[in-house]
Amino acid sequence: MAEQVIWQADAVALADRLGALFASIRSAEAEIGALLVEIEQRGVLELFGYRSVPRLLEHLVDVPKSSAERLVKRARAVNPGVGLDGTPIPAVAAATGVVARSGRLSNPMIDVIVGVLQDVPPEHREGAEQHLLALAEEAGHRQVAALGARILAHLNPDGAEPDDTEIAIPTRELSLRRKRTGMWEISGKLDDETGARASALLDSLAQRRSTDEGPDLRSPQERYGDAFSDAIDLALNTPELPRQAGERAHVMVTVSLEDLKSGVGIALLGDTGTISAAEARLHACDCNIIPAVLGAKSEPLDLGRLRRLVNPGLRHALYLRDRGCAFPGCHRPPRHCQGHHLRHWADGGPTELGNLVLTCAHHHRLLHRSGWEVRMAADGLPEFLPPVFLDKRRKPRRNNLHQPLPVAA
Repeated sequence: MAEQVIWQADAVALADRLGALFASIRSAEAEIGALLVEIEQRGVLELFGYRSVPRLLEHLVDVPKSSAERLVKRARAVNPGVGLDGTPIPAVAAATGVVARSGRLSNPMIDVIVGVLQDVPPEHREGAEQHLLALAEEAGHRQVAALGARILAHLNPDGAEPDDTEIAIPTRELSLRRKRTGMWEISGKLDDETGARASALLDSLAQRRSTDEGPDLRSPQERYGDAFSDAIDLALNTPELPRQAGERAHVMVTVSLEDLKSGVGIALLGDTGTISAAEARLHACDCNIIPAVLGAKSEPLDLGRLRRLVNPGLRHALYLRDRGCAFPGCHRPPRHCQGHHLRHWADGGPTELGNLVLTCAHHHRLLHRSGWEVRMAADGLPEFLPPVFLDKRRKPRRNNLHQPLPVAA
């Protein structure tokens, strides 16, 4: 009997310790979520040079991008935010976020509550959330999910109305429009043959890349979006592209030399769009340049001659030396790459082989936006220095994936 009492006491102590540790973990995860929302609001691109919080977490703390995306999605749902215009964005489950900070809610429980409340009309959310949280104190997430289903059935007993409309399927249809936010929306329908060819093209360009940044954990949608951008670059660079008004298709970017040098300010993209001067600085690494002098009312006073920064001969030399994107671990071939100036030409950097490195579009942007740096080593080959938060020693890295040129005996 005494041994059984001791064993039971030990079991209670172990269970209590486990509960306390999990409460600490869950409380810390809730605090992490609030911190991630704050980073998003302040701008992860401006703070760290990465385009998304999940991508930052992937490299900063070795969290798979899919897990990081779930973490950020959960954090947005239980933490209030602020829009780009300063308008407050209420949390879907603010009370759940408060309880989560105490460590009393598991992630599956939070996801169940948030999932239910997203389908509850806003005027009923507060009451529904209180019922769900009350049951969560004494039951598991499956029981709470069952209560949520009953709440939704009570609020909408007839369910969603069926969609009886027939979908028209034209042979080929494509719509591309620019939104006020500066993002472009694309939608359309393709016949079977065209769709199969498009799928084969995007599949070949959307393969996962594995570099020294870490594994490529982009979602399929992100990989296909990047592949579509690469396909446009390849099409624009083909000599068979039809001409417009006697010229090859192009997009005009207008920016002052001062803004281009500093990377601070706005550049005009086409007729109505805008990009940052930093983005224009990125594209200016490898493009056609027409210098222009404008008057006080922006009227053109003088136009210089078109000149190509990286001419065909220099591009061939880059192809031969780098054999593709030079970023460590990148497998992109030369035809998918751009010439990047180690010292930007707007800052007086020469357009010559010793000041250029071949990079794909993704790693070209990463060099301009993050703490990665590239330099020429003593042997005349490019080497990359990672940011301090990835490697405090900043040990130089090289790409050893591309096959070197055969050397004559």
